[in-house]
Amino acid sequence: MSWSKVSAADVQPQAWKNQGGTTRELLAWPHAHDWALRISVARVSRDGPFSAFPGVHRWLAVIGGAGLRLFDWPQSIGDEPLRFDGGLAPEAALIRGETDVFNVMERRGNLEVEPASHVLLPRTPWVGLFTVEGGLLEHGHRAMPLAPLTLAWCEAPAAQSCVFTGPDATGSHAWWLTWSGE
Repeated sequence: MSWSKVSAADVQPQAWKNQGGTTRELLAWPHAHDWALRISVARVSRDGPFSAFPGVHRWLAVIGGAGLRLFDWPQSIGDEPLRFDGGLAPEAALIRGETDVFNVMERRGNLEVEPASHVLLPRTPWVGLFTVEGGLLEHGHRAMPLAPLTLAWCEAPAAQSCVFTGPDATGSHAWWLTWSGE
């Protein structure tokens, strides 16, 4: 089982079309032009609507700043990722200034996003881990150090234990992502 990884620190930010923020795209899988999964870290700089992505499921988690409101629901650091229909293009209202978010979009298949506070035994064709603060990903008998704001992923993972250890033992600042094409 071979893992890949990318850190947000190694990705240039791209301005949003509406100039309301920037995005650092960590992964568009399996192809940039025809993705089933798109994973990024974004900075929301001002109030305004999110872009509409019809037919896309989205997950958003606040990872820096005071937070924001989506659908009149406040989101702040430590909250479970909010899942919503990407076609809705909700208004974002910043709570107190710029806010950083972890953003996952899924176009086809079935994606689960859950805290990395437990051992994962992959049984899907794609598995990933995103960590806000960094830590150590152990898979089988190997260990992979991860810098802050890093996404690690594996295609066709072996069914072996995957354990993430970070500074936050609750897993609230790291998430397992499991995807299947079904």
